[in-house]
Amino acid sequence: MWIRQAPDSDSAKTAQRLADAFTKSSGIKVKVVALFDDFETKLQQQAAQKALPDIVINDTAQLGTMQSQGWLREVDKKKFAGADQLSDRAWKAAQASDGRYYAAPFSAQSFALVVRKDWRAKVGLPAPSSWDDLAKLGSAFTEGDPDGNGKKDTAGFVIPATTKRGYASWYTSSLLWANGGDFLAPSGAGQWKPAVNSAKSVQAVSWLRDQFCVTKSVNPGAVNNDTTVTHEAFEKGQGGIYLVGPYVLARFVKNMGTDKIEVIPVPNGPAGGPGTLGEGENVYQMAGSKNQSGQQKFAEFVTSVEGQQVGMNKDDPGAIVRLPVNTKVDLGAVRQDPRWKVFQEAYQAAVYTPPVPNWAPFRQITADAMNAVYANCSAGVQPAMDALAAKLTEELKKQNALAS
Repeated sequence: MWIRQAPDSDSAKTAQRLADAFTKSSGIKVKVVALFDDFETKLQQQAAQKALPDIVINDTAQLGTMQSQGWLREVDKKKFAGADQLSDRAWKAAQASDGRYYAAPFSAQSFALVVRKDWRAKVGLPAPSSWDDLAKLGSAFTEGDPDGNGKKDTAGFVIPATTKRGYASWYTSSLLWANGGDFLAPSGAGQWKPAVNSAKSVQAVSWLRDQFCVTKSVNPGAVNNDTTVTHEAFEKGQGGIYLVGPYVLARFVKNMGTDKIEVIPVPNGPAGGPGTLGEGENVYQMAGSKNQSGQQKFAEFVTSVEGQQVGMNKDDPGAIVRLPVNTKVDLGAVRQDPRWKVFQEAYQAAVYTPPVPNWAPFRQITADAMNAVYANCSAGVQPAMDALAAKLTEELKKQNALAS
């Protein structure tokens, strides 16, 4: 079983405990391989050797890429034990553009604002309930010396806005959907048209660009930073607002102190919701396995109540199940930290990336364009999004998914 986690990390240890629990339940032994760097590249190498792992736990957004290469076995929900216990929203993230399922949902997550509570008290502002409020808080953290060291060395927002792995697009997506915008708009079964240059989408990108270029309340170097660097920037007090998933909550509480951290829902934008990015991980049964029965049993176990609870790891660092996809799991009974409930409530309106045949190139194309807008304050947002829409049109054509 391969999982995208750093070796020897808390998450890798949780994955091993999950495998051990499955072995105890089924008698089937599992070798856990935790990899973080070049995960997809190493999977490609295994595929070329016709030696894919039996199981891969990987991002929901990778489904199209893996399915289009013939790596995945189809999942028959009617023959999957406990399928009816898994949430309908989570199952959608296991569904390919052809309407079939090529995975089972394993973990879900939404996004919220992790904010320095002590800084907000210092500047005397309320929890933001609008984008105007959020911009004001970002400016106050930048200008108001919230850490009290007498230096102008803090930022409002810490943002992973690099083009690497499409992070600029990934971060922007929550604001795009919180304002009713989108990357692509559905137009019939399996057909799409660009929506990234619509008024609502441009308004969202423009608001974020203003934080980079007008209020200048974003941490220096954000356009080059991935999440690893951004996590550390937040922990080091370089900024006080981080729009992020729940997977870092326990880490921040441990490293920074629980009293310094609060979690606040992302306000809807001026044009309205529905909400932030929804994503997570699926458990994929890989093609070519000599143990298909074991694959199925493993997938059924890790999505069961017992498997989900092991993966959640209570309130401790290293959760590989962030929000449970099994509706029979009581989040409040497993985790005592009420801040998790903010993420759980946000998930009810979360939006998954469009189920095009392969999302990966769309994410990279949009990340390149959005990163350029944030890095170049003289660029016009509407022209940049119009140019991006043209590139998305070409990619839709390549994938035979462009609406006529």
